[in-house]
Amino acid sequence: MKIILSRKGFDSSYGKQPNPILPDGTLLSLPIPDENGNNTFSSLQWNGTSYYDIIHSLKPRTTIGTEDMCHLDPDLRKEVKDRLSGWEPAFGQSGAALSHLFNNKVGVGDLFLFFGWFQKADYIDGVLRYVKSAPDQHVIYGYMQVGEVVKSFENVPAWLRAHPHVSDDKKRGDKNAIFLPQENLSFMPNKKGCDVLDYRPNRVLTKDGMSRGCWDLPQCFKNVSITYHPHPWKDGYFKSAGRGQEFVIEATPEIIEWVKQIIQ
Repeated sequence: MKIILSRKGFDSSYGKQPNPILPDGTLLSLPIPDENGNNTFSSLQWNGTSYYDIIHSLKPRTTIGTEDMCHLDPDLRKEVKDRLSGWEPAFGQSGAALSHLFNNKVGVGDLFLFFGWFQKADYIDGVLRYVKSAPDQHVIYGYMQVGEVVKSFENVPAWLRAHPHVSDDKKRGDKNAIFLPQENLSFMPNKKGCDVLDYRPNRVLTKDGMSRGCWDLPQCFKNVSITYHPHPWKDGYFKSAGRGQEFVIEATPEIIEWVKQIIQ
């Protein structure tokens, strides 16, 4: 089995603000802006509040407008919009990033761990704001063990047609695929094959007191190859690559135990 650390959500280039750790511990990954997307930030909601209002509350000077479109992918939370019958989580990839996955033989049975840039938020005088003293962190917020890889889009089910990687511009490309989850994890059969995670300290990748790209990975990672990371180990931390969406790792029994602790 391969483990893929997959960077998603708002970052310093797309969205230009952290994804919020909400007061109840929800890790709300925000979909990146995309003028060719098929959802607006205003049309998506969490607990009755639109994503646009959440973004604007956290950063009043955001350049994102009420009708700006976004790229809802990976699409992991059913409740953010109305769904057709049969909906299930889905994650699409295309172009060079997909080639990287396929070149490393990523497919059925492999596990994506989705992470992103997060900062704690709280209600201050009734308004949701970032906690200024809270650190910027890379945090794992969800996972998917691949059950199917969709490469042909001629006869996809109705519920999947709303996914951005089934849109006409993506469908025409040679390098485009959608990953769908297994029903349950093969190594933890009591857990769903795909789910989101709330905030917990052991889901934080960033080493305490350091910048978010400096990770506190366990020692078992020193013995494996991680794509995009030829020489990542520094004095007491793992320096993650500034570029690259997916980092592919050959799973060892020790790494699988680490994954279990994150998901459990």
